[in-house]
Amino acid sequence: MAPRIAAASIRAAGARLELAGDWSLNSLGQDIGGIRRTLAQASASTEWDLGAIVRLDSFGAILIWRAWGERWPAKVSLQQQHRRIIERAATIPADALPRTAPFGPRAAVVALGDALLGFVDHALHFIALLGQLFLDCIHLLRNPRQFPLAEVSAGVYKVGVKAMPVAAMVGFLIGVVLSYLSSLQLKTFGADIFIINILGLGIIRELGPVLVSVLVAGRSGSAMTAQLGVMRVTEEIDALAAMGVSRSQRLVLPKVFALMLAMPLLVLWTSAVALLGGAVSAWVELGLAPSFFLETLPRVVPIANLYIGLLKGAVFGLLIALVACHFGLRVQPNTESLSASTTASVVSAITIVILADAAFAIATRTVGVVA
Repeated sequence: MAPRIAAASIRAAGARLELAGDWSLNSLGQDIGGIRRTLAQASASTEWDLGAIVRLDSFGAILIWRAWGERWPAKVSLQQQHRRIIERAATIPADALPRTAPFGPRAAVVALGDALLGFVDHALHFIALLGQLFLDCIHLLRNPRQFPLAEVSAGVYKVGVKAMPVAAMVGFLIGVVLSYLSSLQLKTFGADIFIINILGLGIIRELGPVLVSVLVAGRSGSAMTAQLGVMRVTEEIDALAAMGVSRSQRLVLPKVFALMLAMPLLVLWTSAVALLGGAVSAWVELGLAPSFFLETLPRVVPIANLYIGLLKGAVFGLLIALVACHFGLRVQPNTESLSASTTASVVSAITIVILADAAFAIATRTVGVVA
């Protein structure tokens, strides 16, 4: 067993200070306050004797160096290896933490430039991912036996079937709330019958796809990003590349296909449940029979609105999956990057979905609308 080293000690002999024992963080932390006060009492003429120090680390060297006023004293004796440690500690600046730059026009321009460069970098990687996905589709058309059918089927179950209960609950409540609030205004003008137009057009064409997209982005999109991010942290993706397995074919493409297939079905399911909730609320508030609601709905809401809603679901699913995989593959091998990328994935997916919905609204403004 190695002999136990004595704790750090300071002995004053007139104008001479003798330091001995273990001057490391483990030993000094027990009485750091008293040691600092004792060292602070030394004057410029104090003679320092460090020859009895058995162990000295960077913490103890910085403590001694600061006690010297960050300059070598006139009289000091110490071992050569301890001198080298103190010399290295002397190169550490007193204010090691970076100072926050004051905000001004220059800082604003720099921040804007960083944001633009970051956006361009993300856009280029996103386009590269989309191009790789297109090449993978061409490869699978030529080699259909390599299609990851099992992965796509499992993905449809995870992002579609498992999301049906929460989508139904949210859709039903949204339908009830929308019908109730609309009925309050329609009763004022005696236009009760138009509740079917409002619910049918609003839910099937707009609210259903967007609501499902927000739910899927927060539920499945974050899970995809976290899964790929963990694989990046644990170097599983690098292992696949070392074995010659395409990460885009086995990781990205199944997720994209699964979400593109599941999203239209989820949109149809959620819209139907939301219309059911709206019909129940209209029956209670306005006295409209459910049979009349179902009979009138196809007449006032053209079938083109259903096609638009399903197309939106497929496009939104593609965008959510691509954004989730994009941020998942950019995760750095640390937990902080994993959490930041997951958050950025959800926020970016919801933002892109809203922008895409606005583009759909402009492109289809004359389609499926009864004049």
